[in-house]
Amino acid sequence: MATKNTSKSTIYCAAVDLGATSGRVILGAWQNNRLKLTVAHRFPNTFRTLNGNDYWEIGALWHEVQTGLRKAAAALPRGKKIASVGVDTWGVDYALLNDAGRLVFPVHAYRDNRTQAGLRHLGNTRAALERVYAATGIPNVFYNSSLQLAETIADCPAITDLATRCLFLPDYFNYLLSGTMANELTIASTTQLLDVNSTDWSRPALDYFRVPPSWLGKPVLAGTRLGTVKNIPELAGARVIAVPGHDTACAYDAMPASPDGTDLFLSSGTWSLVGFESDTPVLGPDALKARVANERIGDGRYRPLTNVIGMWLLERTMLDLGPSARPKTPEAWDKLIDDAARLPASVSKVLIDITDPALANPPSMKAVIDGQLRRKKAVPPKNVKGYMRLICDSLARGHADAKAAFERMTGREFKRILIVGGGSRSPLLCQSTANAAKVPVVSFNLEGTAVGNIANQLIALRAVKNKAEFRKHLGAHLEQKVYQPKN
Repeated sequence: MATKNTSKSTIYCAAVDLGATSGRVILGAWQNNRLKLTVAHRFPNTFRTLNGNDYWEIGALWHEVQTGLRKAAAALPRGKKIASVGVDTWGVDYALLNDAGRLVFPVHAYRDNRTQAGLRHLGNTRAALERVYAATGIPNVFYNSSLQLAETIADCPAITDLATRCLFLPDYFNYLLSGTMANELTIASTTQLLDVNSTDWSRPALDYFRVPPSWLGKPVLAGTRLGTVKNIPELAGARVIAVPGHDTACAYDAMPASPDGTDLFLSSGTWSLVGFESDTPVLGPDALKARVANERIGDGRYRPLTNVIGMWLLERTMLDLGPSARPKTPEAWDKLIDDAARLPASVSKVLIDITDPALANPPSMKAVIDGQLRRKKAVPPKNVKGYMRLICDSLARGHADAKAAFERMTGREFKRILIVGGGSRSPLLCQSTANAAKVPVVSFNLEGTAVGNIANQLIALRAVKNKAEFRKHLGAHLEQKVYQPKN
């Protein structure tokens, strides 16, 4: 039976939002076409290196998810229940299971260097690269699920006897919650294995990477009901809904974009994901060269984007600078951003080359950045505020370049950049992006991924008609700041 919302009732939804450096469970309360969020639980996340390979602590993550959902249930008014739960995570990573749902292989982290040989091989085989891109619309990038799975199958061939299902991380957590194994479309579109012209898997890509087709079920669209929560008594009866499993897809859904399609979307966090919504993919030689990824929206349409390295640069540089470099409070973060903004803007010739593969997961991020600068005969920054200024200016140039490339390839004109995520809280990054792109940047005070996650739950529950209606209601009450471009 559909869940109806009236002015007298409140619908409660829980968003499980897992990022590569942190996770949270957020409780959403929807009443009178307004959404109120409560952070029930927040926790750090990181991968661990073991004998030269990188792995996620998947059991620890599941423990935190359960803890967060119990806290969300405890935060409800007396007599109220959580109607539904949705899970989104970062892209590409997966769990291999047997028929009983048991893990049969450790869960690797996407920054593991194990894919480098396959990355080089595909990159150096032009005909194969073009065929794979034409089939999937996804460029050759070190973290792709396709390369990860190919390496596992090649180096551990017995896995094809042990594993019977491949669930990507939101799929896996949905399974732990509901007992239903299903692959969701948006997370499937990050893999380089989905057919760019349909909503099913690409047989040519599966064959090239030697991935057994039987491991994957036909992807379901966002909004699919997977069952009810199992083994968490506090959430008995709550529906598990397949929201857009990729956190970027959720973040895009949350943005109150202009209906005329002239807004460019920027989800700024560990990665800067720059893209737009489209009824058709962006393909061809120019798109391949620009590394355009034709990921999907939960309804099956397209979300062409480029993946610009993001605040990962700052996170890892702070590690190199020592514990004192990282601010401990929000006030300290604000002061660091203000101090960095007072420094002169970085001149173009000394900006970081953010396309450098060496920035992906180096032992020392500072050493890679300093090496780039010295090759340009420039002096590295002396302190953390200097690195922050340099990094924000470099990312801003990357955002502007992505905008220009999309306009060139599609003939569209983007009149604004809408930004959500951690970077949206940095006036320095927002202003630098506006200056570089020469269009206004609109920053929303918005838990973007969690809001998009909850929006899709509300649509599935029929409390909201569709995404356009949700964006209209959300935008009417949303705090935003506009950064106008300056010379």
